[in-house]
Amino acid sequence: MEKDGMRLETKATHIGQGPEPHTGSIVTPIYQTSTFVFPSVDEGAARFSGESEGYIYTRLGNPTIAALEECVSALENGEKAIAFASGMSAISSVVIAMVSAGDHIVADKCVYGCVYSLFAELLARFGVQVDFVDCSEPEQVEKAIKPNTKLIYFESPANPVLKLVDMQAMVQIAKKHGIMTVMDNTFMTPVFQRPIDWGIDVVVHSATKYLGGHGDLLAGIAVGPEEFMDHVAETTQKDLGGALGPFDAWLILRGIKTLHVRMERHEYNAMKVAEFLENHPGVERVYYPGLKSHPQHELAKKQMTGFGGMIAVELKGGFEAGKTLMDSVKLCHLAVSLGETSTLVQHPASMTHSVMTPEARQAAGISDGLIRISVGLEHVDDIIADLSQALKKATGF
Repeated sequence: MEKDGMRLETKATHIGQGPEPHTGSIVTPIYQTSTFVFPSVDEGAARFSGESEGYIYTRLGNPTIAALEECVSALENGEKAIAFASGMSAISSVVIAMVSAGDHIVADKCVYGCVYSLFAELLARFGVQVDFVDCSEPEQVEKAIKPNTKLIYFESPANPVLKLVDMQAMVQIAKKHGIMTVMDNTFMTPVFQRPIDWGIDVVVHSATKYLGGHGDLLAGIAVGPEEFMDHVAETTQKDLGGALGPFDAWLILRGIKTLHVRMERHEYNAMKVAEFLENHPGVERVYYPGLKSHPQHELAKKQMTGFGGMIAVELKGGFEAGKTLMDSVKLCHLAVSLGETSTLVQHPASMTHSVMTPEARQAAGISDGLIRISVGLEHVDDIIADLSQALKKATGF
């Protein structure tokens, strides 16, 4: 039982959602509007000053978006959530709200490519220093902390190599130095992992992925302490303008209703696919936290309740074999993104992580031969059959 008396599956169906009080609609309405009428000049002024609650302009708040934020906050056991136009909008808004020129960030070596460029290029232009370390080695994080460090940023599991970071260790280091932790929970979702329960300060999601779940929207979500999230809402969300639209918010709410069912199937299929790949003679290595061969399998069992739907694999024959496999799939799609109903394969070194330097990719463990697989909801035997015929062409086995 959760702290508020509801289990996750029930929260996903009910928190922030219907029945709508005016009509009795069981489904949250789409308030597809840019602005809201004030009953008087005094009321308009009171809303802008914060003296009165009420909606002003959809970039600043909207009932459909508010319903989504309430639901995701409850799923993550957080105090407050803010929805954004994309995962990168959520990450950049949270991080920029934490730092100023002269500040310092410790980030994991293995992060999504656009996060790497945000840290290494954009923030550097504004005088923010970033050190990339291996956050799976807590002593490296501790050593990298400086007097001006403001936050530790990491993903767990990390995209694309499925490396885990010990959340408890990161929290202990952060509390010791009085700094914040920000973690991307996109791969696991609150179904399989709730970082706030482990003491993480702010959790971010690309809601484009599993939360939406159907590959038909772009969105991001950040969840954290109410005081800090209010600061984000009043600064970076408002002024950078990465606001989510009401229709996309509604689509995510609809997707969340089946999140737990989908995640269970993603995991079931991924485990079967990972086992197939691990035993295939043409495969060099499989990265999946659910496999006993994963070097952090015990940590996965400790801090996660499931292993998710993401796999990384390296073939014997390296990049050329991997390229042949990706060009040969028929059921699976060669496409970036993840967490939707279809199985997707892609090549991180030339696609999602191509903005990283070759040296940075090597340090992160992203080889030129690595393939990332987002295992979908098709029948697992059909997924395996497609990978099998592609592997035959790629490796001869």
